[in-house]
Amino acid sequence: MWLVNRHDFFLRLGISLDLALEANELVRGATRQEIPGVREIKEQTAAGTFTTVEILNEQGAKLLGRPPGSYLTLEAPDLKVNNSEKHSVISSIVAQKIRLTIGKMGLGDDAHVLIVGLGNRDATPDALGPRVVEKCLITRHLYHYAPPETHQGLRPVSALAPGVLGITGIETAEIIKGVVERIQPTAVIAIDALAAQSVERISTTIQMADTGISPGSGVGNKRATLNPEFLGIPVLAIGIPTVVHAAVIIFESFEAVSTIVPNFWHMATPDIIKQLADKMLAPFDGQLTVTPKEIDDLIANTSTVLASALNQALHPAIGAESFPTYLH
Repeated sequence: MWLVNRHDFFLRLGISLDLALEANELVRGATRQEIPGVREIKEQTAAGTFTTVEILNEQGAKLLGRPPGSYLTLEAPDLKVNNSEKHSVISSIVAQKIRLTIGKMGLGDDAHVLIVGLGNRDATPDALGPRVVEKCLITRHLYHYAPPETHQGLRPVSALAPGVLGITGIETAEIIKGVVERIQPTAVIAIDALAAQSVERISTTIQMADTGISPGSGVGNKRATLNPEFLGIPVLAIGIPTVVHAAVIIFESFEAVSTIVPNFWHMATPDIIKQLADKMLAPFDGQLTVTPKEIDDLIANTSTVLASALNQALHPAIGAESFPTYLH
């Protein structure tokens, strides 16, 4: 009942859930029964717990509010810890998952991949995508201008950090589609900061989805979806939560009170909680998001881990031990 109430509360406030894992948990509720059209698989690794949420049909898509496809989520508490050895383990295992996923998409070792860093590099919680792009090994130009021996063991990779509509005046999707049509990559890997419904998942969770991504959807700023249908090629979306909606913290505060006040939920109905949340968030039109004060360090760490994973996954010549050589 508790999780169902939380789900209803978020729906009432129009809060989107970027993580398929969270959407699945909320819809399943306390019963923990499988949802029609949805399959969940868990796997324990040295990096943390991987959960695959497979949305099998339109029924499952309607219930979870996202298109059919595979959503792989890693829960890795060590991701937010400033420890290079632990980060190396995480990046290596994430690289294996990326390599497996793009293999299922039909990409060979020499397929051209375009990495897109979504977000605003000047707003730290939204800078994950551009920061990852800055650290990736970009090689497409080597195939055009350098001798063949310089790109052995490296696939052609190009990158783009298109900025945001408020700065460029151009829809991000329009920029990316134009670049795709011009340089004709085999696939796109889009990196973006996400919004979570639990503060514990900030900078501790990585989601990979083969369905594409709607930039800004988690903070109520939904743009055109970057998916295979729109771009005409496979799209792998990778994201890490960097913010939570303030209403989430309000609700979790009520949850904490309920543990010490008997029959609290008989007095504080969902309607009452919504009214209080609306009143508290009114100065921000209900769209206040919160991020940790150490977000600068968290973005620096997570962007390095993701860049390392991408470099290892995309370039056969690069291993975890040699990644720092290619970091720029």
